[in-house]
Amino acid sequence: MIDLGVSKLALIAVVALVVVGPERLPKVARMAGNLFGRAQRYMAEVKSEVSRQMEVEEFKKFREESVSAFKEVENSIHTTVQEAGSNLSDQAAIFETNYEIAPLDEKEVLRKTMRQGRTSWGVKRAAKPIWFKRSAGVRTRVQSGAARMKRFHHSAGK
Repeated sequence: MIDLGVSKLALIAVVALVVVGPERLPKVARMAGNLFGRAQRYMAEVKSEVSRQMEVEEFKKFREESVSAFKEVENSIHTTVQEAGSNLSDQAAIFETNYEIAPLDEKEVLRKTMRQGRTSWGVKRAAKPIWFKRSAGVRTRVQSGAARMKRFHHSAGK
């Protein structure tokens, strides 16, 4: 870059004043500043476009690598599943027997699925967490009808 010191800038300003004249110097300086700003913006735009293109190229390269790795993993899983399936079919032939499973009646199914200690109403109600009771609007404290009327009547008057 050009090395401009204070003395060089002063020399350029004096030459510009002599060449352009004191009347047109502010307009020329403003135009030069605008041109310099445009040049800086253009250079910044070119730099950002180049970096964007580099990022796109890197992304494309990464995408190609990930697709190839995914296909390799997919192929290895597919071959493993095929090998396991052939091994299982060989093992299934050894253990193949015909058992009849007796159908269960409805009472037997209910007896097996019922959890012990969860049958009473109080236990089921207490098993719900407090935050769920609040969000569902379940009352957790007992309040008489008169107290409830007083509470709602009092708040309605305000």
